[in-house]
Amino acid sequence: MARNLDITTLRSFVAVADYGGVTRAAGFLHLTQSAVSMQLKRLEELLGLALLDRSGRTIALTPSGEQLLGYARRMVALNDEVIGRLTDQAYEGEVVLGVPHDVVYPVIPQVLQRFNASFPRVNVNLVTSNTRDLKAGFAKGTYDLILTTESGASEGGETIHEMPLRWVGAPNGSAWRQKPLRLGFCRACIFRPVATAKLDDAGVEWDMAVDSESDRTVEATISADLAVGVLLEGTIPAHQEAIDHGGLLPELPIQHINLYGAASVRASYVGDLARVIRQGYAALRPVQLRSAG
Repeated sequence: MARNLDITTLRSFVAVADYGGVTRAAGFLHLTQSAVSMQLKRLEELLGLALLDRSGRTIALTPSGEQLLGYARRMVALNDEVIGRLTDQAYEGEVVLGVPHDVVYPVIPQVLQRFNASFPRVNVNLVTSNTRDLKAGFAKGTYDLILTTESGASEGGETIHEMPLRWVGAPNGSAWRQKPLRLGFCRACIFRPVATAKLDDAGVEWDMAVDSESDRTVEATISADLAVGVLLEGTIPAHQEAIDHGGLLPELPIQHINLYGAASVRASYVGDLARVIRQGYAALRPVQLRSAG
């Protein structure tokens, strides 16, 4: 009796091989971990072979699994090509993109506009959060692509732009002259420990005037000249300004804008979105270099 391979189980097998485990594969497939595990078990039972070596801390392919992987990729790709050609839906799909609040403008709206013009049938689900939560979600497979703001790139990250951090306050404000220096930060802000460490190293006394979960609360307090904060150059809103402190505050380091997920995309249009994102930030470089010089 003929045995037939199921494309759904093969797709799960390929995802586990590509993303290094069931958890991330389940996230990218928008399935539960138990569903993916069940599909893998069904595939192994159908073939009568062990495809995954589960003896170590991470899942690895057995020799049989390595042999199947090439066939599985071709079968999944051929399935998708047939569906796309016959239904004229080759570019339908969704990309979940995570971006930190402070780097949404000015690049991301332009990226979304350009991408939509080229791929009108692909929906980009934009989620804004903080770098810590975005990286945690990405590790669970919640996002296809994420941007982060970090002092360096973690494993799998690609630095696509660099921007200096600046002390910011209200226009013509005086909060930065107060002693101790009154700071305003969200609890999850990745710039918070960077700024406080620099102040400690410089011997500048400080007090956390605003300790909130809300970016808007922090923004309003700084704009009211009740505290100072830290933002990336080029992302400072009109109701705030970079503080010309004349060296009375410590210099802040360059931050990297990193892209995660572009090296292992599930669909070609995800790679296309990553390319448009790179181009968007590349266009900023001449302006940022001039303004920083």
